[in-house]
Amino acid sequence: MYFDLVGGIELTASAGIVIAILAAGLSETWRTRAAIAAGFGAWFSMVTALAATEAFHQAGSAGLLGLGTAVFLPVAVMVGAAIWSDRVREAIQRIPLSSLVAVNTVRILGVSFVMLYALGRLPAPFAPVAGWGDIAVGLTAPLVAWLIATRGAAARSVLVIWNAVGLADLIVAVGLGVTSAPGPLQLIGSGAGSGLMTTLPWLLIPGFLVPTLACTHLAVFYRLRAGVEPVAEAAGRQPSTVTATL
Repeated sequence: MYFDLVGGIELTASAGIVIAILAAGLSETWRTRAAIAAGFGAWFSMVTALAATEAFHQAGSAGLLGLGTAVFLPVAVMVGAAIWSDRVREAIQRIPLSSLVAVNTVRILGVSFVMLYALGRLPAPFAPVAGWGDIAVGLTAPLVAWLIATRGAAARSVLVIWNAVGLADLIVAVGLGVTSAPGPLQLIGSGAGSGLMTTLPWLLIPGFLVPTLACTHLAVFYRLRAGVEPVAEAAGRQPSTVTATL
């Protein structure tokens, strides 16, 4: 119970950091930033309510369907908004690439997966793979963000590799989580399943943080494919752009 309380505090703080960075980067006006933050906040509150009521904490297809919807529907909505809305695309072009990378620093909290596995509350290979993968991505995020901010296009290769690994880590973690959960799709493990991830506070990870951070990776790839990248933004120099293609 104590560990769950600490985890709840850490995850709430992480969500707050993610919301603040994205809201600040996606808009240049306080009104729009507040609206973006409010939207993310409403989403976070909804996931918290679902976790508190254990709406997805059930074996069988119903629980898996609900959890899958919680993970993939927000991604689909955000991708759809980027496809159909000029304002959303402009916002994605506005936010610094370094911010999209740096926000993934919160993934160092993947240590929670490792600790939950050590306590026998989450199974292998789900918890160790997801945990150490997130730790690696989170620890390297500040370095990659610094390279982007100081070297610009010269750090493209590093960014592409880091971004691909970061997105793959999330996809693998979700896949292992689903196939480790009690129900018709369980293919891996025995004993402790991944059902813990449908309860409070842990549902905040697949229900809020995973979709949000997955979209930051997709936004990075979109920016790179669009061909407009920020060059070095070190102190004393003004940000500018260069054109490049993958």
